[in-house]
Amino acid sequence: MQYHFTKMHGLGNDFVVFDATRAPVELDREQIRFISDRRLGVGCDQILLVEPARDPGTDFYYRIFNADGSEVEQCGNGARCFARFVRSHGLTDKQVIPVGTARGPIELTVLEDEQVRVNMGPPGLAPRDLPFTTGEQATVYPLQVGEQTVQISAVSMGNPHAVLLVDDVQQAPVDELGPRIESHPDFPQRVNVGFMAVRTREEINLRVYERGAGETLACGTGACAAVVAGRLRGLLDERARVHLPGGDLVVSWQGKGGPVWMTGPATEVFEGSIRL
Repeated sequence: MQYHFTKMHGLGNDFVVFDATRAPVELDREQIRFISDRRLGVGCDQILLVEPARDPGTDFYYRIFNADGSEVEQCGNGARCFARFVRSHGLTDKQVIPVGTARGPIELTVLEDEQVRVNMGPPGLAPRDLPFTTGEQATVYPLQVGEQTVQISAVSMGNPHAVLLVDDVQQAPVDELGPRIESHPDFPQRVNVGFMAVRTREEINLRVYERGAGETLACGTGACAAVVAGRLRGLLDERARVHLPGGDLVVSWQGKGGPVWMTGPATEVFEGSIRL
C-alpha cells in the first residue's frame, strides 16, 4: 500500500508525519523501523500519527512512535510539528488547538510568528509517575550505574526523564551514560536522559539521549524536564532559554501544581509517498 507522508523537524529533531484523520494508518514495528531508517527508508527520529479526536473537548489525537518501533506517550518537538501540520494541511484553522495524547490532553497555540507554544501540563514528580523504582520522592536521587553513582532528578512530562547536572555538555559522557541509564532496571519503562549545564538563572545548555532513538538534536519534553529539575534545585528562575544542539527553546514553569509552557519553531521539509 502507498502512504503519503510529510517530513518535518523541530530544531533538527525530525519526524515523518501521517494524516490518519480520513483513513486509519496502521504500522507494525518493522514498518516503523523501515520508515525511520536513514539509509533504506525516509529517515527520522520518530513517526507521528494525526488521528481523529477520541475525547470530548479535543480536536485531534496524537500518537508517537520511536525509530525502534516503540510507542511513547509524549514528544514536545513533535507536538509543535503536529500544530503546524494540521493548519498547513487544512485540517483546522484554529490558532489554539486542543489535542488528546496517551497521557491526557495538551493545548497547542500557533503564534503570529508561526512559533508554537505548548501547554505541556504539570510535571509528574512522584517516582510512580515515571515510573521509577526508588524510595520516597526527592529532588535528587543517587543512581548506581555500574561502579559509579550519579545524582539525577526524576521528572515525568508525560514521558519519563532523568536529568543530570554537568559542568560542560560538550564533555558530558552522553554516549557512555545515556544508554546505560536509559535501560537501567530502576526505570522499568526505560527513561530519557538529559545532561544539563546551567549558564545563568535564565539559561541552560542541554543534550538529551532519548529512549528508543539515541541522542537527538533537540528534545522538547527533555527541555521541559530540565527546567523543572533546575527550578526544583533552586538553580533557575521561572523562565529559561534552553540551548540544544539543534537550536533554542523557551520554557517556563511557575512551580509545583502549575503547567510547563514550551515555545519553539516547527518546520515542514518535504512531502512524499512510500510503499509499505
